[in-house]
Amino acid sequence: MNYTEPKVIYTCFPGGKHKVLTMSYDDGRLEDRRLVELFNRYGIRGTFNLNGGLSASRRASGLSCTRAMRSPVTPTTTPPSPAARWTRPPGRCWPTVCSLRASWATPCAGLPTPTAAGRRRLPPCCPRWASATPAWWDTHDFAMPHDFMTWKATCHHTHNLLEDGKRFVELYKTQYLYMMYVWGHSFEFRTEEDWALMEQFCQLAGGREDTWYATNIEIVDYMADAARLQYTAAGDKVCNPNAQSIWVEVDGRHYEIPAGKTVALV
Repeated sequence: MNYTEPKVIYTCFPGGKHKVLTMSYDDGRLEDRRLVELFNRYGIRGTFNLNGGLSASRRASGLSCTRAMRSPVTPTTTPPSPAARWTRPPGRCWPTVCSLRASWATPCAGLPTPTAAGRRRLPPCCPRWASATPAWWDTHDFAMPHDFMTWKATCHHTHNLLEDGKRFVELYKTQYLYMMYVWGHSFEFRTEEDWALMEQFCQLAGGREDTWYATNIEIVDYMADAARLQYTAAGDKVCNPNAQSIWVEVDGRHYEIPAGKTVALV
């Protein structure tokens, strides 16, 4: 029997990329419109966590919110809630979640800043990711999370944003997946200098060929689908049972594995 040297296979992001940048901002306020325009200018994608508890005068709501948060920025998540709400029966809890679902006609994909106790009480309709983003939990690194239900950010935009951004764009080893996750609130941009800092970061990190720009749920879905790829024992073929293409790198060559297809890894 001929012995075949095992292939070295790495998961890649779409397009064979090995880095992803995502932004996460609370609370769906009027100031988010300017931030969305800035992200759109540099091709950056993110998630806006809508807070249904804001007064009408402070939030970008309804149709105006839809227009302001046009693609590529996707508002998909639910607002923080008092801890007491987590203990209520599913039929009575999540009033804001239900309101947002009705407004957007889509399931809420994630939940910002839940407590550990709250996560243990999530009902069956719970979101698929949960960010844990107090400033003191910033990691200042670029590792992929082990658990998307305790998702920690790289940094808040006031905490070494440019320094972390420069380190991120300089990463080059393609055998690893890197993620930079920036979070904050648009109302924290109180001066034009604050806005200039964010634009400087967008100029630095946006529009790069080695980087995927994605929303939170896009990252969660892609990694879950990548884990479902089915390889032969020899590693010479792979089947993709998912509804989206997944990319892999094999011995330095990139392969797109289309949805529902089997591809030979030659």
